Amino acid sequence: MFLAVVLFFGIATQWVETRWALTIFQLALLALAAASAVKRLRSGFPIGHHLVGLLLAGTAAWGFIQVAFGQSVYHLRTFETTLDWTVNLVAFSLALELGRRPKERERFLESAVVFAAGLSLSAIFTVLTSPPGKVFWRFDSPAGVATLGPFVYRNQYAAFVEAVLPVAMFRAIRNRRRWLPYTLIAAMLFGSVVASGSRGGAALCFLEMLMVPVIAFAQNRFDSAGLARVLIGNLSLVGVLVAIVGWQALWLRFEEPHPYALRRDLAASSLQMVHDRPWIGFGLGTWSTAYPGYARYDDGTFVNQAHNDWVQWAAEGGIPFLIIMLATVGWTIRPVLRAVWGIGILAVFLHALVDYPFQQRPALAALVFALLGLLAAEDGSLVADQQAPPKTYVDPNRTVFG
Repeated sequence: MFLAVVLFFGIATQWVETRWALTIFQLALLALAAASAVKRLRSGFPIGHHLVGLLLAGTAAWGFIQVAFGQSVYHLRTFETTLDWTVNLVAFSLALELGRRPKERERFLESAVVFAAGLSLSAIFTVLTSPPGKVFWRFDSPAGVATLGPFVYRNQYAAFVEAVLPVAMFRAIRNRRRWLPYTLIAAMLFGSVVASGSRGGAALCFLEMLMVPVIAFAQNRFDSAGLARVLIGNLSLVGVLVAIVGWQALWLRFEEPHPYALRRDLAASSLQMVHDRPWIGFGLGTWSTAYPGYARYDDGTFVNQAHNDWVQWAAEGGIPFLIIMLATVGWTIRPVLRAVWGIGILAVFLHALVDYPFQQRPALAALVFALLGLLAAEDGSLVADQQAPPKTYVDPNRTVFG
């Protein structure tokens, strides 16, 4: 539960612009990793490895390589982003370690659902009642827009919900005695995304609510009556909650003319950056520093991100870094189909095509990679179960192999 507390602290304090909150979060995760490593060494257990862990280690090492060879256009920013990727590796590794114990894995996922339910309630109330530019009705937000609990950007909040929503839905499918509370939580999470006005988030969350029960049904996890119960329950509760929180903000955003015109221009500029430095990039975390030289327009505003994590990764880290991230997502697909609840991880990576859920808020990225670590641990357990040798039963008369 220490890991859960640290990750939830990072999410709850990500609106804080001063460094202290992020420093506490990162130091706490690194301390947990050090304690875990010492415990394993004292117990005589080797420190293992996993393909995704090696890939994430590569992301952190790439930043050091860029600085060491003088290829970053802003060394300090690259060091900071390298620390963020190191924390992502730590979150994945810690979750992978605890996820090998089914009870611990279930406790973590249960706590994530409860935390998300509470946060979605605060998000609904703050977006509807908190003055623009205020976090939790009191604290100033530099963004100057409506906030959703601790989130100051609607699409990053939507990415958080995308990651946790399938967990709540899958628990509603597995636990027939408590399916209604979990379904209510899932509907509340979706309703909060609708209230936020995130177009991509609302579309992805709606797809999750359809796909999770369908995939579970295809795996014979429940019968057709259960599928109908879950789908009807989801859609009914979603309709009620959306009517309560209001859908007007989302509808107005869908009616905007050429909503992704800005993103297309930023993507085109980013691709030109990749063309100029394809193998080493401009340095992790330096997109906003290098972008002005490739901007296609200038309206006097500061553009902080590419609004597409994939092209930004390619621009900052070059094609090798992009390949690392593609390999990470490629590995994730099969475990997601096995476990079902991890489909939210893929949804966040998909959302990264039109926004930046992995940039700017390190705690959000760390939570996604922690869930990926749990998924990797569960997938290892499933593979081990499938490949386990036959058990031998001995009675006084004979040996039966079964």
